[in-house]
Amino acid sequence: MPDCPPPADPRERIAKRLARAGVASRRDADRMIADRRVAVNGTLLTSPGRLVGPDDAITVDGRPVALPEPTRLWRYHKPDGLVTSRRDDRGRPTVFERLPPELPRVISVGRLDLTSEGLLLLTNDGALARHLELPGTGWLRRYRVRAFGRIEDERLAALAGGITIAGVAYGPIEARVDRRQGGNVWLTVGLREGRNREVRRVLEALDLSVNRLIRVAYGPFQLGRLPRGAVEEVPRRVLREQLGTGFTIDSALGLAGAAGPTGRRRG
Repeated sequence: MPDCPPPADPRERIAKRLARAGVASRRDADRMIADRRVAVNGTLLTSPGRLVGPDDAITVDGRPVALPEPTRLWRYHKPDGLVTSRRDDRGRPTVFERLPPELPRVISVGRLDLTSEGLLLLTNDGALARHLELPGTGWLRRYRVRAFGRIEDERLAALAGGITIAGVAYGPIEARVDRRQGGNVWLTVGLREGRNREVRRVLEALDLSVNRLIRVAYGPFQLGRLPRGAVEEVPRRVLREQLGTGFTIDSALGLAGAAGPTGRRRG
């Protein structure tokens, strides 16, 4: 009989486990470990290289970290005036303070700044958030933008070849004028990198002053008619179909395959 392949190693790096459990991003998890806030089986960690398995007991600040739940994704219609962070040192209201209390701990896929609004994806899986944020994933972020000023179609079309501003090179950007309204112009803008304040900085370089910015799509996920402040979960079937083979959501410790529609394990 042919030799059977050895079973896959169920262990993973501690930062990845914390990210998938929705505790923090991998980068923040590394900081928590450096600050000696993370323990495995009662021993404080000093290195992020530790591998952990399903039976290891993990705590952060003395509080147990549960096994990762099945991967889930939500669409959220972010209003303007909210900061996309867990806490704000200036005391401004945050997205996470306004989410429904029945939602599990989630993190955002990327950010929308204080005055931006529209579609913000939320997930309980830090690894998924990181995957969707990477430029290599190639998903188009699409925005509706109102800006003050005048612009020629030729200058917008030139953005398809990218643009360099103050030494920073931005990749190809799709942009077109939808309508003109007094001194303002409404644009549709699409990009794949999603750098910090990229839309505003690029349009400012074209002498346009953005006064409203609405994200209407992130890859295949649309804002649609989702009301302001509302949250709606993406069905697992749809999530699996849209992710394709780039990210496997059913491999997380065998949990996802045992999940019911609420994301809780069936016993």
